[in-house]
Amino acid sequence: MDKSKINAELAHRLIAAQFPQWKDLRIDPVALGGWDNRTFHLGTEMLIRMPSAEAYEPQVEKEHFWLPKLAPLLPFEIPQSIAIGMPGEGYPWRWSIRRWIEGTPASGATKIDLVALAKDLAKFLSALHSIDAKNGPLPGFHSFYRGSPLHYYDAETRKAIETLKDRIDAQSAIELWEKALASRWERPNVWIHGDLSPGNLLIRDGCLSAVIDFGQMAVGDPSCDLSIAWTFFHGESRKALRKALPLDEHTWVRGKAWTLWKALITAAGNTNPDNFESKRCWKILEDLLSRG
Repeated sequence: MDKSKINAELAHRLIAAQFPQWKDLRIDPVALGGWDNRTFHLGTEMLIRMPSAEAYEPQVEKEHFWLPKLAPLLPFEIPQSIAIGMPGEGYPWRWSIRRWIEGTPASGATKIDLVALAKDLAKFLSALHSIDAKNGPLPGFHSFYRGSPLHYYDAETRKAIETLKDRIDAQSAIELWEKALASRWERPNVWIHGDLSPGNLLIRDGCLSAVIDFGQMAVGDPSCDLSIAWTFFHGESRKALRKALPLDEHTWVRGKAWTLWKALITAAGNTNPDNFESKRCWKILEDLLSRG
């Protein structure tokens, strides 16, 4: 489906047809609505979340089922699913209605104490890892294999290194990647968020208040959730996150390799070296591959 057609007008038609009790509420795009889903305000207390492609549809029911079970066991607010909408009005996938959570994404917030935020995030992850995971969703296409061994992305990573070999320290990249591949998560599966980025951390009064967008959640190896140590934190805040999380050295190496994979494939596939995302990836790669 053409993503431009997933707009407020379509959302209004779906609400009127399936949830007429809310048909008179104002519907407006959320300023920072994300890529995997198109998000709209529904009045002032709810939001509409619509997958932008078929690949994201399985996440709708997964979040609707699991988020209410996780929420009481976590120290910060997470999304609350109210209802699932069905395909209709020319829109082919299931979609959801959620409670609106106030807060500014950490990616756009100012005056953040990054060390305090890192400690709060470690608190969140420690609580998430302590929740019984034996019946949770194993990694798969629904999580884009977050929580799985890194081998799933081996060929893609090596291809990106080959593509960028004249622009990066390819030997350091191979060494890091192979070191990570040599280890696996040997403990019982734990819950993972799957997409911990600054855009999914909400800030109120300078502090972490909520964690959102659990579409890629699964149970497995938690190393993928450590990427934020390199994509957002640095210096003392990175050290604070690492110190506060009881994870072994091998898991941190795999977390670094998850970051390497994403930065490599983004840099290799980006045709505009001057845009924000490209510059950000090159900065991350420089950090990851520094021998200093």
